[in-house]
Amino acid sequence: MTRIQLSGVSVSYTIFSAAARSIKNIVVSASTGGRIGQDQAQHVYVQALDNIDLQLEHGDRVGLIGHNGAGKTTLLRVLAGIYEPEKGVVEIDGRITPLFDVTLGIDPESTGYENIVLRGLYLGLQKAEILEKLDEVASFTDLGEFLSLPVRTYSTGMQARLAFAVATCVAPQILLMDEGVAAGDAGFFEKARRRLEEFIGRAGILVFASHSEEIIRASCNKVVLMERGRILWTGDVDEGFSRYRLATS
Repeated sequence: MTRIQLSGVSVSYTIFSAAARSIKNIVVSASTGGRIGQDQAQHVYVQALDNIDLQLEHGDRVGLIGHNGAGKTTLLRVLAGIYEPEKGVVEIDGRITPLFDVTLGIDPESTGYENIVLRGLYLGLQKAEILEKLDEVASFTDLGEFLSLPVRTYSTGMQARLAFAVATCVAPQILLMDEGVAAGDAGFFEKARRRLEEFIGRAGILVFASHSEEIIRASCNKVVLMERGRILWTGDVDEGFSRYRLATS
């Protein structure tokens, strides 16, 4: 069964270019992101996550809510293994599928077909598994003969189609998403939306960062309210949004 356990997790970034800024400006900027301070060497740092405790079990559909800079994206990247926490412990049972950078692993010099294989390997599939899915992924992209050409010849929308099709060909165990997931042009959007709904439904755990109350309510059974790198509240969706509105009023 899938499970996520975070205990005392903290992440900070040192901002070396901010050394010459006035303390007044630093304090002003702190109102819209993580807590900002100075270490003993007088370097400015942003405390992006501060002592995060979080436990998620199989079946959880969790919406991360909070204003810009609250720590939602940093938390997703910690769960994905992109950021290493400076303090605390991250325990994860289950394969992570991050869907906030679907173009990761796409090589512009390789063909569409070659990139299906490369991206599949990046997602943890064996080559035989990828080849079994090759025709289905190729058909879903609607790219036809372009799949035999280098990806650098594709438009942005065509690249997004390819990346999205490959990223969603694997049944996810733990799915990490943000609202920036794109799937190409308007003609492809409805097809992608249906596939994404099926993809989410197969996940053991979903962690989804979004500013959209409508999308969170449609996709999630609980929320995590974050502010300045801390978790203020975890639980019921209705209560979470009530607390969010009070915090921002």
